[in-house]
Amino acid sequence: MLERYEVETFLTLAEELHFGRTAERLRVSTGRVSHVIKKLERQVGAPLFARTSRVVRLTPIGRQLADDLAPLVAGMNDALRRAVDAGRGVTGTLRVAFLGEWTAPVLLRAVALFTERHPDCRVEVHEAQLSNSRAGLLDGSTDVLIASYPFDGMATGPALLSEGRALAVAAGHPLTREPSVSLEVLADHPVVQYPTVTSAEFKRDRTPDRTPSGRPVPKGPTGNTFSEMLSLVALGRGVLPVGEHTRRYYPRADVSYVPIHDAPPIERGPVWLPSNTTNRVREFVRAAADAGAVAPVS
Repeated sequence: MLERYEVETFLTLAEELHFGRTAERLRVSTGRVSHVIKKLERQVGAPLFARTSRVVRLTPIGRQLADDLAPLVAGMNDALRRAVDAGRGVTGTLRVAFLGEWTAPVLLRAVALFTERHPDCRVEVHEAQLSNSRAGLLDGSTDVLIASYPFDGMATGPALLSEGRALAVAAGHPLTREPSVSLEVLADHPVVQYPTVTSAEFKRDRTPDRTPSGRPVPKGPTGNTFSEMLSLVALGRGVLPVGEHTRRYYPRADVSYVPIHDAPPIERGPVWLPSNTTNRVREFVRAAADAGAVAPVS
């Protein structure tokens, strides 16, 4: 493997074709330049430069090596500059996503304020799904996601939305006659499960293995999407704890929503990969917090 200073010395000499000018540009001695080039030639096993007392020129092998290395070094330098820009500046492109229609309005308010503060940064907005929300954060196609907490393995910002919980049951289910229910009823009915890609901590919060008193909760079938999970509820395959927003955004004649009176509220806000905590992300999270305090979903 070549060290960076070796590559830099070789490419500079290939450009200057003069040991003195190369040493001056690199701020080292000519002896240092000569030492590095000789070391490279030993490693390659052939001369890279033809030297006389008056002329320095590249050999065919040296020219080939220079042609191969130059674009690689340029690409590395460009990558480093982009990383610096992403880490320190608020320019370029920020990719934000929302999970669930009820989070879109708060996201759009955050985008508007962020864009007003940082007009040189372009914001791309898209909707994420349960199946790809985590993958998008991990592969970098999403910088910030507005989603429900908890979201284990990720950094989270201040909560932007808060809502109570309800139990989704099939229309005509006996529980629809109750004004509200306790989390303890989960022990009496199969609970529809979230997709396997959903984080473990999230599933423990939404579809726990046990009730608060310790009673086991029977597991129902698994849905691949939220709409599919509600369809399983409508078919009578199980019940599903949800946020109260579901009544408004997923109205269905075959599903009823019964308030859960002893469950903590569901909170939603910005989520991002800790290693992707750039200045762009920090500023967007700040804009999201400034765009509005925690608001209940009505």
